Amino acid sequence: MKIALVDSGLGLLAAAAALRRRRPDLDLVLSSDPDGMPWGPRTSEDIAAHALACARAAAELEPDALVIACNTASVHALEVVRAELEPGLPVIGTVPAIKPAAAAGARVAIWATPATTGSPYQQQLIREFGGGATVTEVACPGLADAVERADREAIAAAVADAAARTPARTDAIVLGCTHYELLAEQIREAVAAPGGPLPVCHGSADAVAAQALRRIGTDRPAGGGTVTVLLSGRVGRLPPAVLRYAEGRLLAEPAPVR
Repeated sequence: MKIALVDSGLGLLAAAAALRRRRPDLDLVLSSDPDGMPWGPRTSEDIAAHALACARAAAELEPDALVIACNTASVHALEVVRAELEPGLPVIGTVPAIKPAAAAGARVAIWATPATTGSPYQQQLIREFGGGATVTEVACPGLADAVERADREAIAAAVADAAARTPARTDAIVLGCTHYELLAEQIREAVAAPGGPLPVCHGSADAVAAQALRRIGTDRPAGGGTVTVLLSGRVGRLPPAVLRYAEGRLLAEPAPVR
């Protein structure tokens, strides 16, 4: 079995690692766009074009499913990619985990990029899935870029800034950008009150991985646990920055012997 993942950069690591943990024999195609990133400041049409180019490059390797492992690209490009690749290739998008967070906590904060925070898309998700929870949107300027560079000082500063604007006694944090899922524990510790309980972080990676495997089914032949990296359509290698994250180190490990 082979699953491809698309993102502008390292945001695809969380879903890819979730897939690797569930199926170590799964072949993965990681298709990112270092030449065109970041996608967030681009127009909707431009984001769709870049995501579609990455999806097309991955589709040439004949995966069994393709994951848009990016919240921004799922908003602006999911339907465009599906229109071109489905039904031959199942395409799975990424949605912020607002519903499970609201079900688990009375006070919810959604950490997201400045472009997503306050957007009609996120507001609609809050109306649909926020339930009776008190939901606060928290913009995180610079955080995704800092994660991409694995810049520890910039990450710490951006996390501290967002944590300072997160309401006290927040029960649950929705990680509304896939890059943030690489920092879940750091974010929990930053938001927690001194001596108080850690809030629960809700990412999308596990749900996306489960959905991708459901779409494939169980009748596909096993793979060899390989990882193929596409950089703006070119075959390349995982950038050194991935080794700063547990998810990246998992993907960089040799395929298990079967």
